[in-house]
Amino acid sequence: MRLYVKNVIALFAMAAIAVAAAPSGSFPAKRLKEVDARIDTLLKAMTLEEKIGQMTQVTIDVVSKGADGRDEPHAVDTAKLRDAILRYHVGSILNVGPSFYSVAHWHEVISAIQDVALKESRLSIPILYGIDAVHGANYTEGATLFPQSIALAATWDPGILRRVGEITAFEVRASGIPWNFHPVLDLGRQPLWPRLWETYGEDVTLAKTLGLAYMDGLMGQDMSAREHLAPCLKHYAGYSMPLSGKDRTPAWIDERMMREYSLPTFEAAVRAGAPTVMVNSGEINGIPGHANYHLLTEILKQEWEFDGFVVSDWEDIKRLHTRDRVADSQEEAVRLAVMAGVDMSMVPNDFSFYTLLLDLVNNGKIPHSRIDDAVRRILRVKFLVGLFDNPYPDQSMAATFASPEWTVFNRKTAQESMTLLKNERGILPLDKDVRVLVTGPTANLLHVLNSGWTITWQGDNESLYPKNKPTILRAIQAKIGEGRVTYVAGSTFDALTDVDRAVREAAGADVIIACLGEKAYCETPGNVNDLTLEKAQLDLVDELSKTGKPIVLVLVEGRPRIIHRIVDRVQGIVLGFLPGMEGGSAIADVLFGDVNPSGKLPVSYPKYPNSLTLYDCKPAEVADGNTYDPEFRFGYGLSYTMFAYSDLVLDRPILDGKDSLVVSVTVGNTGQVPGKEVVQLYVTDLYRSVTPPIRELKAFRKIDLQPGERKTVTFALREADLTFIGREYKRIAEKGKFRVTIDRLSQEFELR
Repeated sequence: MRLYVKNVIALFAMAAIAVAAAPSGSFPAKRLKEVDARIDTLLKAMTLEEKIGQMTQVTIDVVSKGADGRDEPHAVDTAKLRDAILRYHVGSILNVGPSFYSVAHWHEVISAIQDVALKESRLSIPILYGIDAVHGANYTEGATLFPQSIALAATWDPGILRRVGEITAFEVRASGIPWNFHPVLDLGRQPLWPRLWETYGEDVTLAKTLGLAYMDGLMGQDMSAREHLAPCLKHYAGYSMPLSGKDRTPAWIDERMMREYSLPTFEAAVRAGAPTVMVNSGEINGIPGHANYHLLTEILKQEWEFDGFVVSDWEDIKRLHTRDRVADSQEEAVRLAVMAGVDMSMVPNDFSFYTLLLDLVNNGKIPHSRIDDAVRRILRVKFLVGLFDNPYPDQSMAATFASPEWTVFNRKTAQESMTLLKNERGILPLDKDVRVLVTGPTANLLHVLNSGWTITWQGDNESLYPKNKPTILRAIQAKIGEGRVTYVAGSTFDALTDVDRAVREAAGADVIIACLGEKAYCETPGNVNDLTLEKAQLDLVDELSKTGKPIVLVLVEGRPRIIHRIVDRVQGIVLGFLPGMEGGSAIADVLFGDVNPSGKLPVSYPKYPNSLTLYDCKPAEVADGNTYDPEFRFGYGLSYTMFAYSDLVLDRPILDGKDSLVVSVTVGNTGQVPGKEVVQLYVTDLYRSVTPPIRELKAFRKIDLQPGERKTVTFALREADLTFIGREYKRIAEKGKFRVTIDRLSQEFELR
């Protein structure tokens, strides 16, 4: 029987064709039919134990040498691996050891895993390996590490996001891994949240456009191709808006607001063919994400007809019992999660999920049909990503890993993410013959440019960072010469150190470059009690400002830390967010005029800790003394040139719901240097049955303009762009008057 089954599997595995995951729709019906026929054959051959194993995912530590699986240097423990695959039939493994692996070691790890699965297991089902490659292949040594998502969002350029996705996919696949736990499609609407830097900002249109472009780059036209892979959408849904701002704490979001803000990015990605979804680690309105049948099954799988599978987040099924207390036992936690719609459990440190789920099915508490549904979904993705055809790493890809041309592109990407927030009296760009004092805690560290998910989980081990990549300080020294640069740290992140020396050295400088921001962090360790930047860093600028020397502030941070106290004490502000491994060079390029900054804020930059109003606020938030009064508004960003907007034209005064309303505007570069401008189109619904935002971003386009050049930019508005979630929780459009605004120009039209 064993030989017969292995032959059956081999026959349809060899016959399998490359299955495309179309970026413009869900899985193609014809291809799904072909794959599902093969899955039917496989399901009939599988035991219950083998099916439940497919639903079980463990971390690499479980199958690695050492008491905790974290010995250095890392090595797979063959006995542990055989136990996981042959006894517990695990279908997926994830993560990395204490720190990144080389491409060669990744190949050893993946090959060892697939050897056991393919050569020793009864059915030869390949293992699906997953990794958090959130800004490049960040767990592979020497990879191209891009700006983090919030910095990518500051480019407002979907073309850049698509290319970042393509390069990331190649390098992750070159490592032998076909599944990436990214993109994060939560909206960054709670600035305290420590994972805000993993998002594409606070706006639905911006996050959806950029997220889909990045996902398209990861998937391409064929997820089974050697240079593409399967993305995993995170974290479905509402995770990013905890009331307290602390990671994994409760959010209160009603159904209408969920459908207006939290769900549209995920829905668009699912309808574009996303194959996997990871669950919100927190809770919405008292219902933990991993027990939320309404979100996971009724909306995701039924309403949106999601064909892929749902994976839990790290240990979160266990937390239904240990933390959330909605399950009175671990067994009940497993039952709740699986029946809510979770298909694969990131257990991840043991095999308890396997044992408990097996008992639940044998005891009749979970039907076999639910297991078959989950396993069908998992196997479908394994087929779609090409594992049954090519389960092993492609050795030839290592030759072009971290290509020099990708480093050039990475630097360009970081340059375009730079956002100029203040430029008093044109202090920037600086002349290259100036003498500068460089100071501040982020000036001479690489980890602050990258933060979490870099080499290690927290990204804070500076000793592991490449020695050939420049910090901000070293990039400035390379730009203008070490003899023109004096460096004094001035402070750590939270304590003044040699501030007196910094003040003395300022006397010999023409300009002070103060580099402030956040140390590296990821997830809960990044929680803060106050969004205000640490007092020591603000004090450093206060003391330096007393010298009378001009100060340029460089901010390197994962969220908009409040700096209101020192804004008037500095003449220039450049925001880099987390610009990645080429961030130091990009910052120096902007400071000294080799690059004209073109970034725009993807979030509102608050002025006060208790005034966190977002740009698309409601009328009551800007009435009766209330204001939208951030330090810097959403969509804001200066340039070294100037742009003039004119001739806002609507091609008709009435949109009847069938045609498009064409909006055009002319933009001219009235300055002396070439520049890039993001043309942003906002719409205001003047009256409707649910209070409208004061304005909403509906379209944008980034354009290049030479000095004196003018371009006419056109957009097409449709009725779908004017919809909202009504009182009955359905997306609707209501007739009435609307206002289009681009820059300071506006025109009204009517929807009939």
